[in-house]
Order: sequence, then C-alpha cells, then structure tokens
Amino acid sequence: MSVRPLTAHALTKAYGHDVVLDGTDLLVSPGQRVGIVGENGVGKSTLLRLLAGVETPDHGTVARPQDLAYLPQESPFSATDTVADVLTDALAPLHHAVREVERLGSAMATAPEDRRLAGLLADALEWAQSHDAWDADRRAAIAAQRLGVADLAGERQVATLSGGQRTRLAIAAILTRRPECVLLDEPTNHLDDAAMDLLETFLLALPGVVVAASHDRAFLDAVCTHVVDLDPAMGAHRSTPPGPTRYGGGFSDYLADKADARRRWEETYTAQQARIGTLRAATTITTSAVAHNRPPRDNDKFIYGFKGANVERTVARRVHDAERRLAVAEREQVRRPRAPLRLRALLTGRTGGGALAVSIRALCVPGRVRLAELDLPTGGRLLVTGGNGSGKSSLLALLDGRLRAGSGSVHVTARRVATLVQDVTFAVPTRSARETFAVALGYAEAERHPLSDLGLMHGRDLDRAVGDLSVGQRRRVALAIAVAQAPDLLLLDEPTNHISLALATELEEAILAPAGSTGPASHSGTVVVATHDRWLRRRWSGQQLRLTASPL
Repeated sequence: MSVRPLTAHALTKAYGHDVVLDGTDLLVSPGQRVGIVGENGVGKSTLLRLLAGVETPDHGTVARPQDLAYLPQESPFSATDTVADVLTDALAPLHHAVREVERLGSAMATAPEDRRLAGLLADALEWAQSHDAWDADRRAAIAAQRLGVADLAGERQVATLSGGQRTRLAIAAILTRRPECVLLDEPTNHLDDAAMDLLETFLLALPGVVVAASHDRAFLDAVCTHVVDLDPAMGAHRSTPPGPTRYGGGFSDYLADKADARRRWEETYTAQQARIGTLRAATTITTSAVAHNRPPRDNDKFIYGFKGANVERTVARRVHDAERRLAVAEREQVRRPRAPLRLRALLTGRTGGGALAVSIRALCVPGRVRLAELDLPTGGRLLVTGGNGSGKSSLLALLDGRLRAGSGSVHVTARRVATLVQDVTFAVPTRSARETFAVALGYAEAERHPLSDLGLMHGRDLDRAVGDLSVGQRRRVALAIAVAQAPDLLLLDEPTNHISLALATELEEAILAPAGSTGPASHSGTVVVATHDRWLRRRWSGQQLRLTASPL
C-alpha cells in the first residue's frame, strides 16, 4: 500500500485585511519529515490547519493522504469527550482492521478461488500490518504510561484536564493510531524527556509524511529531514512575492545555511545598490564631462560647433545606455534585507533585597511539590528541571505568591517579582497588544517604556487585538509585560514555548548572560527558569535544581 504525498499549491489565506499566506507551495513525500519555522504570526499554524483540512484556503489546493492525524496547539477535543473516548476512538480503526482481516480470511477459507476476496484480504492485511494493528493495545498502554496520562480516570472529561495533559493525551492517541500522515503544531511544549524520546522514536520510524511546526531546536535537529522557513525568501527580487524557503537537514543545518544565505543576500544587496547609484549618476552626465576643459578659440568657432554636436550626440548615447542599464539593474535588484526583530528589553532591573533572593526550607505542597532546601543568591540564575508533574510550575507559583506552602518556609527578598506563565490568557481579548501592555503596566510607565521599544513585537502587530494574535505573539506580549516591570526576580515557566526560534535564541543568550554583563539585553536581577528545553539545558552552566514527583 503506497502512501500519497502531501501537496499544497498556491495557498492563500487572509483573515479580514490580514493576508497570512500568499501563494504558498509545499510538497512532502513519504519518508520526509519537514519542520515549519518562522517568526510568530507568519502563518505556521494557519498552514497546518489548511493542510489538515480544518480550514479552507481562499485560493489554492491541498492534496493529502486519507489517513491523517492533526495535533493543533489548542485542544482538539469536544467539551463532552472523556479520556476513555479519546483512546477508544484511536484504537477503533485498528481493532476494525484486525476483525476485517479475520473475517476476510475466514471467507477465503470457504472460497479460495475468489479473486475479489483475495484482493480485499491483501489490502486489509497490508493496512493492518503497516499500522501494526495487532500490537495496538500494548502500544496504547505504553504511550499512555510514558506520556503521563495512564493514571487519568477514563470517565474524566477532557475539558477538565490541564493544557499539558490534553496535549499528551492527543499525542498518545496519534502514537496508538500510527497514521500515514502526521501534522503537529508545537508538539513538544508539554513533554518531558521521556515523552519527547517516545515521540521522536515514533516519528523517525513512521514511513509516511510528517510536518511539524515547532520552536524546539533539539526536536527539529533530531527528527527533521528538511526545514521550511515561512519568513520571506532570501534574496527575493522586488518583482517576486516573498515566499517560504526550504533547507535540507535539521535545525543545525538550517541555522548554518540561513546565516550563509543572509550574508550573501546582504552582500548582493550592497553591491547592487552601489551599481545602481553609479548608473543613476551616469544618467545625469553633461557635455562638460565629455568635452572637459576644451573652450573654443576665436578663430575656430565653426570647427568647435561641429565637434560640439558630436559631443552632444555622445552624451545622449551615453545617457541612454546608462538609463537602459539602470532600468535592468532596478528590475533585477533583490529586496532590501528586512531588519530582524531583535530583543532589546532588559530581563530584570537592578538587584534588590538581601544576599539571598530565595530561601526555602522543608517545603511541601501535598501532591504538587516537595523540596528540602534551596538557596538562590541575589543576581543568580537557577534552572529548574524535572518530569511532568514534578512541581516546576508549582514552585514558581510559590515564589510569586500564587500558591501557598502546606508546610515549611518560602522566603523571597525580592521587592518586585514578575512571572511568565505557560498558558497566557488576557482578560479582555478585544484590547490591542499596545493597550493590553499599557493597562497591565500603567499608562504613565507604558509611555516612558513603550512596547515598541522592547524588540518583542513587530510594529504591524501592536494595534491588533490580543485575541487575534497567535499563541506565540500572545506570549511575547506577556513577556513584555513581565520584563517591563524591571523585576528583581523574574520567573520564566517554559520561556521558549511557542515563540520563534530567533527570539528563543536571543532570550536564551540574555538568560545565560552573567549578571551585570554588558549588552543590549544585559541584566543584573535574579532569574529562575523552569523548562524542558533540551537546547537551553545543554548550554546551562549555572545553578540547577531537579525536582521529582511529590507523593500524594
């Protein structure tokens, strides 16, 4: 049974006056695993929805394999779905396939010469084998266990689960089904190491089509055979609409190739602009430039007049030639390289409080977090790691006062504490990003330190309603609100989730910078980072705390 490729041709999609995709093409063959990257709001989630058939393009076409699974960023389940419903639905086609093989096999035993039955049995057997249908129940149990959803009550409604639990349940269903085509939107946001290993192993073994929009640099490096960047193409001519660029290999290959392409683009643009300037100057040439320092003599005015006509014809010819070459050069020039969005915000303000920013002793919140001791010096950096359910988010909530300790002590000396939470919501989704920032910070402070100065939002997005922004853009607004408070203690819960690769890299550099170091995003306050991000964890050299699940 051959798997169809996934093809998209000339996809265009707009929401009101906002054109998100404009003539986008994509081809993914079986065995290829394509990572979709780009700035927040560039259309990654929109592209996946169009590929999955969840939305219809304004123009263009999509041809997709029939056996397709789609994991969106938001919950894909209905309000009435239960945990058991999700897993039962995932197993249903596999159980049906096994029963169909058995039924057709029995029918063939009584009619061994029936070619039609033989063909149906061959097709059913091939589908069941390619989906490993006989091992589905065991696979479902392993996936549920390693994804941390095995202990969820079957009758529990999915709507009551946390965002992370819903995502892991959806991934467990996909791993159980083994579809021919998998579309994933930020699949690793709520996965610990064991769950990510399971997902990567599954995708690497899948013979079909994989397309994943992801910020996870380690995931892209481990899984992808190609990376498609939806940001404008490097070196696109002015006459050619910008479009996605495809790179071979994983994230490391993409980084090197894109940096090289950016360098070539900038060099080409600079050289072309210099040539265009020279040609423009040539179109203003005058006769004095051709007959330089040759004034007529009194007895030679006739000859000078004759030669002067030749000079004028020469000038006209040179100007016409320069104008022709200028027109060609302007038509063929590359676009001006757009200045990338750069993080300009200081993550924290000046240090405050005592020698220790945080001091914890014998902490216990039953069922959520348990910690014997922690001392974090003022101006320090702390990386908090651990599996799902180990209490990383709960620890941050204790530090900023959203959660109270059941027993033990939590002492925070910082005067100003700010938190970036995992799941960002805004009370008034119709407010613009600029207005939301001003309301949270205070209008006077927002005027002194405007959102546009932080390097976190493009100018075109400042006046869009936060409810219309992508998940990554909403996290940018929340991060802007947190850092604009100039906190003494900044708490970051999975800070690289949902945001673009470029911002994730810059944010990482700012976090890793020593306190008091110089640079556009230098800072001297205290930072606590809770994360699964393997790329960030590999580079961390400071204080670390690994939490383990707390018993009930």
